[in-house]
Amino acid sequence: MKVVPCGGAKGVTGSCFLLETDELRILIDCGLFQGADELKNYQPFPFDPKSIDYLILTHAHVDHCGRIPLLVREGFRGKIISTRPTEKLSRLMLLDASKVMYENYKTALKKLQRTGKAPTPPLYEEYDVLEAMELFTIRLPYNEEFKLSRRVSLLLKDAGHILGSSYVYLKVYEGSKLKRILFSGDLGNKNKPIVKDPEPPEPADYVFIESTYGDRRHKSFEESKEELLQAINYALSRDGNVIIPSYALERAQEILYVLREFYEQGRLPRCSIYLDSPLAIAITKLFTSHPEFYDREAYKVFLEKNPFELPNLYYTKEVEESKAINSVSSGAIIIAGSGMLDGGRVLHHLKYNLWREECSLVFVGYQPRGTLGRKIIDGEEKVRIFGEEVAVRAKVYTINGFSSHADQEGLIDWLSHTGNPKRVFLVHGEEEKMKTFSRAIEERLGFRCSIPEPFSQIDL
Repeated sequence: MKVVPCGGAKGVTGSCFLLETDELRILIDCGLFQGADELKNYQPFPFDPKSIDYLILTHAHVDHCGRIPLLVREGFRGKIISTRPTEKLSRLMLLDASKVMYENYKTALKKLQRTGKAPTPPLYEEYDVLEAMELFTIRLPYNEEFKLSRRVSLLLKDAGHILGSSYVYLKVYEGSKLKRILFSGDLGNKNKPIVKDPEPPEPADYVFIESTYGDRRHKSFEESKEELLQAINYALSRDGNVIIPSYALERAQEILYVLREFYEQGRLPRCSIYLDSPLAIAITKLFTSHPEFYDREAYKVFLEKNPFELPNLYYTKEVEESKAINSVSSGAIIIAGSGMLDGGRVLHHLKYNLWREECSLVFVGYQPRGTLGRKIIDGEEKVRIFGEEVAVRAKVYTINGFSSHADQEGLIDWLSHTGNPKRVFLVHGEEEKMKTFSRAIEERLGFRCSIPEPFSQIDL
């Protein structure tokens, strides 16, 4: 039995792991590379997609599901396994991704056709997404063992990351010997609104664990909420606007949930709130159809009201509605994608607000290397937006307590329940963070850690 990291090794995007047993070839996730690594999406898969029997999808973020239509385009016809919310969310995320790819292609084509050059075509199109969705044939609840073959069984457990997210527990028999393998997917923060805390895992022999924030501790969520309120008060008291680049999935819903709390507590200044993302709007509606995945507190709120609604909240689906926001010079909280500033409507709002000292720019999500968001966080005084140079004068806030990823303490706590694994493999993180996390694991738990190379063969 062996595992080959085909993405997510020494990097935070493109998660994809191939597990080969005597009976089966199984993929865990098949995500898009983003940021500085996005050109890797055009490299051939290091395996024959036709040979894959199952694809187990941990959750619907595009860095975990975004290459599934490409996999299908290249010949995959196996079965896709996920929770039901992950299937529904994946449809929305993948259709949006195909739309963005096509729009980017049309824009590039318009610019390059005068030079006689051709732009890189989209990875896939809408019909590839629809064909891929036909392969989501196995929808598993948490904690229900499922036989993949005579000698391989699967358990999905709640990862507490986003709605319907899971981590993967596999039991594989080789002869009479049982090997237990854990793939963490992305593990969530504790004490967050909406979703439940991650479930503790069962003992395992081999663990593949994400390490996005393996080098740090987050502020508590309560502290982070106060910091968000501070950012709001800073801008609105100066007649500015608040720009929140947000992932459409989970983060946008959390921000709305918290703003509703502020409003009900009488702490939210008078303002207009714009959810300027058709995808986030659709996902927010989907969230209300699966309250059984909420934690106890959010479910209690749901029984009384829509937890994501508050006065002066405007859903701006149409392009013209989005453009109209740019005429609002003060008193606005604008939640828009993309969360990494690598495209989307938020760039237009930055063009109109980033250079204004009275405004706030609030990062509530991870910014990979190579993204515009990372450049701003790293202190660049001027950045280019739509080919124009824009000064960074708005007050920049980085609030990591809103992260849907566990910090070092949360990761180590989760890992401590795995018994005494033979080996722990650190994935889905930047190499320096992995090294820090590895030392912490070895010092505190005594587990042997490895940081696998991309496409290396790991014999289990």
